[in-house]
Amino acid sequence: MAASVEPPASPLGRPGGGEPRVPGWLRVAGAYAWRIIAVGIVVRFAFSVLGQFHRIAVAVFLGLVIAAVLRPAAGLLARLMPRPLAVAVAIVGGIVLVLGALTLVGETVADQRSGLEREFVAGIDRIERQLEEPPFRLPADAFADLQSRIGKLLSSHRSTLISTALSGASRLLEVLTVLALALFCAVFFTHSGERQWRWMCDQLPEGARERVMVAGGAAWRTFTGYTHGILLVAATNAVLVGIALFALGVPLAMPLALLEFVAAFIPLIGSPIALAVAAVVALASKGPLIALVVVALIVIIGQIEGHLLHPIVMSWAVRLHPVVVALAVVGGAVAAGVIGAVVAVPLVAVVWSVYQALRASGDEITTPA
Repeated sequence: MAASVEPPASPLGRPGGGEPRVPGWLRVAGAYAWRIIAVGIVVRFAFSVLGQFHRIAVAVFLGLVIAAVLRPAAGLLARLMPRPLAVAVAIVGGIVLVLGALTLVGETVADQRSGLEREFVAGIDRIERQLEEPPFRLPADAFADLQSRIGKLLSSHRSTLISTALSGASRLLEVLTVLALALFCAVFFTHSGERQWRWMCDQLPEGARERVMVAGGAAWRTFTGYTHGILLVAATNAVLVGIALFALGVPLAMPLALLEFVAAFIPLIGSPIALAVAAVVALASKGPLIALVVVALIVIIGQIEGHLLHPIVMSWAVRLHPVVVALAVVGGAVAAGVIGAVVAVPLVAVVWSVYQALRASGDEITTPA
């Protein structure tokens, strides 16, 4: 019997000179890679479209925030009066509360303005004298030269400053327009948000309605939980900061506490920035010792917020690792500035909760009875 002749080996080690087989892990990686690229292109396109209509997107987001805050109050009032009247009372009450807080802050600043000017001038003179002494030993004419340079810079860029002020006026008009649109959306979200959502789901194909309803319910629960939680955290931080600054005798304690309240909506970095402003005010008005106490307050408030408030208040609504929160805040700030930093964490939390709800719903549907 003749011996069998094997085909010659190819240079790549494959019999018969055929093409080498692609490893399985490389095929899987390639399949995932092109899908990830496709998803990234779609996300990029969606964000570019939203960027063209960012004012509308911001208005809708603010409307959802207002609705999440006022719906519980409107629900309680609806037990005593008709639903439209309850919504109107809740909206008007919220506006009065916000305007009252801003008016109180404005009156505080106006009452303390003359005293603040004297304290800041004396504080700056005190800082100059301290910097002229050891160990800094700055020359006495350094600050005078700096002031003259600043004056020359302002005079040389006077036209730019005027155009910036005019653009700031137009920007104020845009902000007022966005706020009016947000308030308009909030009225309808608060009054009949469920009916609007059901109508939107009814327009979808019948096979997709259940999963969209599940995703929407999970998204709204997470969003409202985050909104209520961050409001509680911000209010607690503002109260603690206001009490501490008032006890230390730092001027503008109430406006700085309001700044802390607003800055707390940016997790991790907002509160330290607001307290850094408070430290600068304390340095100029009360000297370095009080400023160091305010700096220590930054550390204490950060520990309270990170180890007590967020785990207790936010854990039931937003289950995100601190690293994810930090990356979301920085990524949102890079993509869309301050607005992106505010929106990033609730957006990531909503996406994660929707994914978990859809996965659990899919398991329930596919699991045999």
